[in-house]
Amino acid sequence: MEDRVHPELRSLFSVLPEVAYTRENLADLRREMREFAVGAAASLPVNDGVLISERQIPGAPGDPDVRIKIYRPRAGNGPLPGLLYIHGGGYILGSADMMDPALQQLVSELECVIVSVDYRLAPEHPYPAPLEDCYAALQWFSDNAEELGSDSSRIAVMGPSAGGGLTAALSLLARDRNGPSIRFQMPLYPMLDDRGLTKSSREITDDRVWNQAKNRLAWELYLGTNEEATPYAAPARATDLSGLPPAYTCVGDLDPFRDETIDYVLRLSQAGVPTEFHLYPGCFHGFEEYLPSAEISQRVIKEYRAALQRAFSQ
Repeated sequence: MEDRVHPELRSLFSVLPEVAYTRENLADLRREMREFAVGAAASLPVNDGVLISERQIPGAPGDPDVRIKIYRPRAGNGPLPGLLYIHGGGYILGSADMMDPALQQLVSELECVIVSVDYRLAPEHPYPAPLEDCYAALQWFSDNAEELGSDSSRIAVMGPSAGGGLTAALSLLARDRNGPSIRFQMPLYPMLDDRGLTKSSREITDDRVWNQAKNRLAWELYLGTNEEATPYAAPARATDLSGLPPAYTCVGDLDPFRDETIDYVLRLSQAGVPTEFHLYPGCFHGFEEYLPSAEISQRVIKEYRAALQRAFSQ
């Protein structure tokens, strides 16, 4: 695989640690991810132009409250567009805290209000718990947009990896429940298909990145005792993609999710959903988060931010 990696990313790729995921080391992986996020945030200057707050909002009936983080420009001419952000981590890792610096920058650049949802993780809370938490956050955001200085008619949903899978699933769920309006969906290199039947889902086996084994375990933990995934758990299984919000997505050609993303884009387009798609050669899963300073990473970030800006302004 190393010979296929983009030249800008090759030196980083060569020193990435090989990490296997198991049920037994999940707690350690979560701790290491938290520590990395705290260290990364501490190394960056404080963004005084962005206000950050936290709230506990009602979950679905019978479910616990959901923690959210709210990012708002200190000075903004409202009502501003809104973005519901859903973090990645294979449905089993991560938190709303790990993207603090990136979301602060996004608020500053796009002048928007962001709500980041700290959804429950599998295996302790398998499907549908994470999705229901995201739906509760979307409903709360829409109901309270005016209080936040935002506009309920201009709320987009965005997330990478498992956050991308939840973005796609939430778009389906909001459509089918006649729920809050979603202006735009941005499932970046999304985790959509539990079946593992595509070529890309099988060919990436290197333990330095998200691969076949990690993907298989994550889906097993996320689905729990569900015998077969529903389209809301694995959006690749959805047969009707009509009436969904306009979409933007991207994926690297060394990502296990390459083929399922391409197939989903094709079917969105065939269903009449305006969709923009970018395929980045030599790029592995989450590459722009590993090495954000690389030109290829900067291009990815610039392009998806421009897409958000266009969606907000339409």
